[in-house]
Amino acid sequence: MGAERDRLQQVPHGRSPWRHWGPYVSERAWGTVREDYSAAGDAWSFFPHEHARSRAYRWNEDGLAGLCDDRQLLCFALAFWNGRDPVLKERLFGLTGPEGNHGEDVKECWWYLDSTPTHSWMRWRYMYPQAEFPYRQLVDENRARGRDQPEFELLDTGIFDDGRYWEITAEYAKASPEDIRVRISVRNAGPEAATLDVLPTLWFRNTWSWAPPAPGQGMPSISLRDGALVAVHPELGHRTLTASGTPQALFCDNETNTRRLFGPDAPPSPAYPKDGIGDHVISGAATVNPARRGTKAAFHYHLEVGAGESATIELRLCDPSDDTGADAGGSAVMDARAREADEFYAELAPPGTPDEEALILRQALAGMLWSKQFFHYDVLRWLDGDPAFPPPPAERRRGRNHEWTHLNNRDVISMPDKWEYPWYASWDLAFHCVALAHVDPEFAKAQLVLMCREWYMHPNGQLPAYEWNFSDVNPPVQAWAALRVHEIAADGDFDFLERIFHKLLLNFTWWVNRKDAAGDNLFEGGFLGLDNIGPFDRSQLPVDGILEQSDGSAWMAMFCQDMLEMALALTEHDRVYEDVATKFFEHFALIAAALNDKGLWDEADGFYYDVLRADGESTPLRARSVVGLLPLAAVTTIGPETMARLPDFSERASWFITNRAEGEETVAHIQSQVHGGWWMLSIVDEERLRRLLAAMLDPDEFLSEHGLRALSRSHRDHPLTVAIGGAQSTLDYEPGESTTGLFGGNSNWRGPVWFPVNYLLGGVLRVYHRYLGDAFTVECPTGSGRQMNLAEVADELADRLIAIFRERDDGTRPVFGGYRLPQQDPAWHDLLLFHEYFHGETGAGLGASHQTGWTGLVANLIIDRRRRADDS
Repeated sequence: MGAERDRLQQVPHGRSPWRHWGPYVSERAWGTVREDYSAAGDAWSFFPHEHARSRAYRWNEDGLAGLCDDRQLLCFALAFWNGRDPVLKERLFGLTGPEGNHGEDVKECWWYLDSTPTHSWMRWRYMYPQAEFPYRQLVDENRARGRDQPEFELLDTGIFDDGRYWEITAEYAKASPEDIRVRISVRNAGPEAATLDVLPTLWFRNTWSWAPPAPGQGMPSISLRDGALVAVHPELGHRTLTASGTPQALFCDNETNTRRLFGPDAPPSPAYPKDGIGDHVISGAATVNPARRGTKAAFHYHLEVGAGESATIELRLCDPSDDTGADAGGSAVMDARAREADEFYAELAPPGTPDEEALILRQALAGMLWSKQFFHYDVLRWLDGDPAFPPPPAERRRGRNHEWTHLNNRDVISMPDKWEYPWYASWDLAFHCVALAHVDPEFAKAQLVLMCREWYMHPNGQLPAYEWNFSDVNPPVQAWAALRVHEIAADGDFDFLERIFHKLLLNFTWWVNRKDAAGDNLFEGGFLGLDNIGPFDRSQLPVDGILEQSDGSAWMAMFCQDMLEMALALTEHDRVYEDVATKFFEHFALIAAALNDKGLWDEADGFYYDVLRADGESTPLRARSVVGLLPLAAVTTIGPETMARLPDFSERASWFITNRAEGEETVAHIQSQVHGGWWMLSIVDEERLRRLLAAMLDPDEFLSEHGLRALSRSHRDHPLTVAIGGAQSTLDYEPGESTTGLFGGNSNWRGPVWFPVNYLLGGVLRVYHRYLGDAFTVECPTGSGRQMNLAEVADELADRLIAIFRERDDGTRPVFGGYRLPQQDPAWHDLLLFHEYFHGETGAGLGASHQTGWTGLVANLIIDRRRRADDS
């Protein structure tokens, strides 16, 4: 067992708190729902980027390469100044939702290069221009562009031309859980000598302004002692930050500069407010405390670096009472942890994995591990307002999230993207956990359970969607994720399965009671996380009616199967679950039959569609999208050993198949030539399976060079136009950014490639293959004349997805699109970004640039393919 594996073994049993410190600082706290105390719920305007340097946050902090404890009492991050910017570079800049021509969008260049699951070793990189950062140009140019134009990015400004930028690398290594070494390396990539100010910063999250310290506790403080920053907190205790060289120590307070933000009539500002260090560095203002004391402090380095040369800063953040590793020098700790990280990932990447795929795998998982964030949100307290401030507007009482007063989150959670989406989303998180299970199964299991705890799950059983609207409905993929995590962990942890099974029973009941309006086993989930995939907003119908959804119903059929699989697994420890297994077996059959028999399957088109039922009429919405492919995902198999072990279940299931048409239609409808005695439970029979796969694998429809498009390319020449309720809506093929404003317009499901549904559909092809065997083949690609079994089709799909990040024959990577710098400059070429989605024709990365959350599933594809190759 390697050193990192040993550390992971220590964590669950409480012997060593290796996860106490991690990269839990957000990259954007401004413009979030939690910081919005406005009447209208306009979070972007209430707390804009311009306020962030001067205004104390209420709920959490942000920073560059940020590190904090798991309650975010004490934070550490980096700040820089190139001598030209009007403000310190303390946080990543980007556009608000209204500013961007495709919604909110970060305008910076940074990467997560490495991390172990306990964060014993981490590496981060940032490219900082030497010219003045083009804040205004980025805002003005994007504001001038329409939705039919691409986003204007930092690379488009030319600011990195001639190498006039700083390449900044931050590395963290833990000598012990409470002893963290930091190394900051800055390389002048430009042709001339240049200067850079570097400010490693330590500060306390401001909790005292909203909840004064208890009597006798005292305020947290940071002071200078023997050249070190000494931070004292009544709960956290003492921490010291020491630094190499002879930097100047600067102090202020993490308090709002009220006069700067709100004018001369505002209450007086503190003498040394939150922006005091920045004002002092940039203009020499007397805004730092000469007494060298405060709640925010920084070591100030002014570096002069020659062309092509580098400079290094070393620091140590530790509990002074913890002498573990104290005798080891910073470089020795760094070298040891880097070597152990190499060992950890070498074990994870199966033998024979090409170096390039190992690089993709490692950076994908590093991004997932860096994307953890301390998330704090007490909805009831947020609605009430804080005692030290005026009551919030009365409108908030009936506004956003007012139905979720039970929700009280204060945990480290995996985020979709710590800048663009610095809040959890329940269905994103489920996919995150499937990837995280390969490096930290305990954390993955804890995350899935956390979403089901009583301070997250609504009392009615609904899981929270995301902070902009907890009541939105996300696909119910938690049971699927729990099974995959259990399978990947391979640790026999049936306590985990049982624990989450009981919670998901409540969620399943919520779905059945709330989202099957007609009681006909067809479901109406709304937008279901697929944003603009329909001709209109599926959560806001243009008429008074019901939209029965192919994907909503398929997700519920899959939910039944996953609960069935869990129940069958749990019967090995408690036969009580045999009855529950029967319930989900039968419920699956009812939903599957409804999908086939009640108008969602179109026999002429050979495809599933949503159906709008209004005014006594049923109108199929003939969108050839992933919505119609998702019924493929509801498939599982049951073997004869399981049935022999569970005679009551077997007898009841056999009766149901014999006596109910739904059973015969969805269980006994495909015979296997290689698995006699097995049952396959699926919505589709053999004919429907072949027809759906013919569309899915058609290059003129779904199959691109880089995976499955979310919408068929057939809509490029044949847009879908729907006239309902006096309004006309159109759905056409858009392989890149969205041209509509649905859901802010920053996520597009009308043609790009998305990893979660690709990963899911690739996985279910292997389930079909497991039952049907090698003899069952289909043409792949459709029209090519090439026959493949379904495992080979899954391999082909995985290869196309991985290829988004691989070099092509000409040395370019599809993910980088048409940008010259990452395609050609060796300093940029191996720095990968794991985007939210990818262009349906070129594979270029689009949307949130660091949504490693579910795009990190590329690591699973690499691991699974190589292991199958070894097994064969």
